[in-house]
Amino acid sequence: MLLDLLAAGADMVKTPFAFEIIERTASTPRVQQVVQLSLAPAFLLSGIGAIMNVIMSRMIWIAQRIERIEDARARDEQPEDWRAAELGWLQRRRKLAQGAILFSTASAVIISLVIGLLFISAYITAQIGTVIALLWVLTMVLLVTGLAYFLRETRLAAAGAQKTKE
Repeated sequence: MLLDLLAAGADMVKTPFAFEIIERTASTPRVQQVVQLSLAPAFLLSGIGAIMNVIMSRMIWIAQRIERIEDARARDEQPEDWRAAELGWLQRRRKLAQGAILFSTASAVIISLVIGLLFISAYITAQIGTVIALLWVLTMVLLVTGLAYFLRETRLAAAGAQKTKE
């Protein structure tokens, strides 16, 4: 990409390189088209953010619950077997929530890269549509993986601590 721009600058004798870049980026219809193409990934990015907000809320609740149990353990207010069962359950939930956050964040990073590459692709001669498509597929794989972790965490939460200690 960058090499194409530099090569284009080296090949130009009449027009300076800076003017060529300005000319390539000055096309209003081209900019409008890129903005339209980037709307779907941008909406996906906002959806990923909403999902991550829900996951983080659950993660905060889990962390606070673990802290309360640890405080109760320090004061020796609850039977040890009950605390151990719930702590194990909460730690499994925390691990699943962390996986969901990890994969969702990775998908948000990749979709942001897709948006950036869409804008870059409008102004370079190199064809990077295949790269963009592969990154889109990678985003979907990461997002589905993150949602699968989130699904497992919600299923574990619905089962409750008592059923999982068996």
